[in-house]
Amino acid sequence: MNRIVISNPLSLVDIPVGGSARVVNILTIGANRRRLLDLGLVPGSQVEVIRRSPAGNPTAYLIKGTLIALRNDDARQILVDTN
Repeated sequence: MNRIVISNPLSLVDIPVGGSARVVNILTIGANRRRLLDLGLVPGSQVEVIRRSPAGNPTAYLIKGTLIALRNDDARQILVDTN
């Protein structure tokens, strides 16, 4: 079994507008995990941060050609790598 080790783990919420990252892991379980996977947030997927709402929540992300809005609580559960 291959393990991915991230020296400085970031969550998707930490990526600034205009930045991009690759999904490494999803920390949530159950129906919420399934929903995120169904949206295309699978390990290896590239995600670009497009826009944050004026209040800062939710944030719009470009995932596999689709614009998706996620709440910060959900985005914190997605670990990413910016390299």
